[in-house]
Amino acid sequence: MGVRNKNAQDNIQSKGNKKPLQVLHISKKDTQKKSQEIDNEQTNSQEEIKKENIPIKPQVIRDESVKEIQDHYANTKAFDISQQDLNRPLNFSEQNTDFQLERTVDEFDFDESAFLEALNANEPIGATGETISGKVIAIESDGLYVDIGGKAPGYMPKKECGLGVITNFKEKFSIGLEMEVLVIKEQNADGMVTVSARALILRQSWEKVSNSAKNGELIDVLINGFNRGGLTCDVDGLRGFIPRSQLEDGQDYQSFVSKTLKVAFLEVNPESRKLVLSEKKALLVSKLTSLELGQLIEGEVLAVKPYGFFIDLGGASGLLHQSSLTNGSIRSLREVFREGEIIKALISEIDLEKGRIGLNTALLENSAGELIIDKQKVMQEATERALKTKALFNKKNDQDK
Repeated sequence: MGVRNKNAQDNIQSKGNKKPLQVLHISKKDTQKKSQEIDNEQTNSQEEIKKENIPIKPQVIRDESVKEIQDHYANTKAFDISQQDLNRPLNFSEQNTDFQLERTVDEFDFDESAFLEALNANEPIGATGETISGKVIAIESDGLYVDIGGKAPGYMPKKECGLGVITNFKEKFSIGLEMEVLVIKEQNADGMVTVSARALILRQSWEKVSNSAKNGELIDVLINGFNRGGLTCDVDGLRGFIPRSQLEDGQDYQSFVSKTLKVAFLEVNPESRKLVLSEKKALLVSKLTSLELGQLIEGEVLAVKPYGFFIDLGGASGLLHQSSLTNGSIRSLREVFREGEIIKALISEIDLEKGRIGLNTALLENSAGELIIDKQKVMQEATERALKTKALFNKKNDQDK
């Protein structure tokens, strides 16, 4: 057996100067505690990372047009729902409301007569072109006010108070003066219309000259001016014009200024305000007034036209139309009359407005086509044959009257 050398062991330890190994004792409880702390730290760090990575929702900025589209879509959707409700049949058993089928009178009801009376009371007075009687109620420097029975008076500008320049304006028009006026502009927002005495005078003048022209009347006019085309004059406030070609002597036409001429109406057009007169036509009308229907005239054939003959009646010309020439059939007008030939014919038409005379030779025939077969005999017996037709034209004259 060996001998334990205690000193040898001590020598080894002292020789290395080393401390003895220490055993680390870790308990199970401490291990679980540290593991839990580590898990908590990891969880907290992950939550912080999630918070950092949460995306921020951007603010939506809606354009007005987009908003309108969405509102329209919402309204359409609501309308569709309401339509579905309307299309669904009503179930009266589910409703507790009692329907009143009998209509009762309430404070909103009114009778028809009251309604029409209210309409008439508020009906505007004075349509454009209407003639109204009124009374002057106020005079201003630039016009006057006329009571025309409306909710507001009518206003008449100074230039519409009459023809020409009015110098004594306030003396000519006085408060209470009754007058007829023409509405030239309908009411404004205040219910006031614009009226005119001048426009009414001109309208009446156009009506007067139109009637005179239809009746073939002649008038005397005072020449107040001239231009390159002719002469000017005044006819009841209207400007009349006499072309040089319608003057009996148009060479020195400027010399007619301030002189009076007898003229007839050649053209009357109120829409275009055109009034044309003629001295030549006045001489023709004067000739026509001395003629009568059924009168036998003698004249010279001036021209042969495809439709008839023009006959000179001494200051006037008449038309012998082919339909009034003969009761027989003809191949050519020239086989009946020729230019320069003197013939006799009956006056069958007198148009004073157009200055036209219609002639007839067929009434002088005893048989159809006699004028073609024996023209000389018809012309020789024309005076006697004209007496037979007098009763026919007398009857026509009575009908025209």
